[in-house]
Amino acid sequence: MANDWVGVSVNSVQLAQIRVYMHPANILIDHYTYSLPDDRIARYPQPERDASKLLVYRNGAITDACYRDIDQYLPAGSLLVFNNTKVVEARLLFQKPSGGMIELFCLEPHDSYGDITTGLLQQGRVWWKCLVGGASKWKPGQVLQKNLEPGIHLEARYVEKLADSFVIELVWTPAHVTFADILHHAGQLPLPPYLKRAAETADLERYQTIYAEQEGSVAAPTAGLHFTPALLDKLRQKNIHPAFLTLHVGAGTFKPVKTATIGDHNMHAEALDIPRAFIRQLIDAGSQVFAVGTTSLRTLESLYWMGVKTHLDANLPHVDLAIGQWEVYGEKLATGLPVKEALENLLQWMDSHGLERLLVKTQILIAPGYSIRTVKGLITNFHQPQSTLLLLVAAVAGNDWKTIYDHALANDYRFLSYGDGSLLFNGS
Repeated sequence: MANDWVGVSVNSVQLAQIRVYMHPANILIDHYTYSLPDDRIARYPQPERDASKLLVYRNGAITDACYRDIDQYLPAGSLLVFNNTKVVEARLLFQKPSGGMIELFCLEPHDSYGDITTGLLQQGRVWWKCLVGGASKWKPGQVLQKNLEPGIHLEARYVEKLADSFVIELVWTPAHVTFADILHHAGQLPLPPYLKRAAETADLERYQTIYAEQEGSVAAPTAGLHFTPALLDKLRQKNIHPAFLTLHVGAGTFKPVKTATIGDHNMHAEALDIPRAFIRQLIDAGSQVFAVGTTSLRTLESLYWMGVKTHLDANLPHVDLAIGQWEVYGEKLATGLPVKEALENLLQWMDSHGLERLLVKTQILIAPGYSIRTVKGLITNFHQPQSTLLLLVAAVAGNDWKTIYDHALANDYRFLSYGDGSLLFNGS
């Protein structure tokens, strides 16, 4: 049987070949690069959060604006979805008796804890997945130690090497202290490596959003760094309201795609914590939703696909709710289900399981060829060349992503975590 594809008659075998070719896994990453001069990377934030420049892209047109005026570009009645995750002091430095340094970058708790909050609340002992700087100098059986104020003794022991990290056992006294408190006392804020500087006192405030609440990230949801209490009040006066979800950002957000095609890139999984009330808020907002940051957008799209899954199987086991890297591109989930219906199905599934909140992981990779379903627009910073974040921007803006980035480079926009940002209308 013949099918029409872009006005060309093709048979079923040819159509299957076309679908394989168009699958985002076949995207060549060198098609998503640009030249980023070192002096365009913002090493420090602007003195005022909402003084950053804002590039507005809509219907193919670009407007230069300022974050504190973003209310002028958002329709009244909009719902702004923010990620309220909080960055933890995830870098732990230990000095060996020989004088050499070992750095532990605490990524996420061991799988045995179930979720990040449970891991952070462990007392006296915890297993944590870490990157280890200087791992080759850490002899088997050697215990790393450090003394902290006030009167805390911390030890680290090597447990196991995984494919992309190490399992480290951390033990401390007094045993009633939580691991979250250990990180506050002993850890350093994990600034992105491209800033090429150590964290300073000011970063403790400026590398957090003003609404950061749920501890667990090793990187900030940077689009939200531009918002101030005054700006949120200004938005409310226009009947533009915030909604808060939690996605704990992993170190993989900094991981460039080093393979020729993105199909060979392993997308990092990140933990979601979504209250039932948020999903209802999302349903009530309808089509007037804007995602503040790529993490918010990835969460919203993941919730849609979870709703599709529960639509297809009302008895879906909790373990199967998680979203895999390429799962949403397959024929199995291709239902065309409207967003509202998908989210209603997800609420029904939560009710049947007696859940007031979702604790689940997503590995979704949004790239050109993916159709954004849940938002009218995306607010986001300017991202690294050949990164999964840039691929997501290209999924929103289409081929115009290059025009947007060329404009930003030509008009003195500041790039990456502490840089300026953009408001990109979906499908414009």
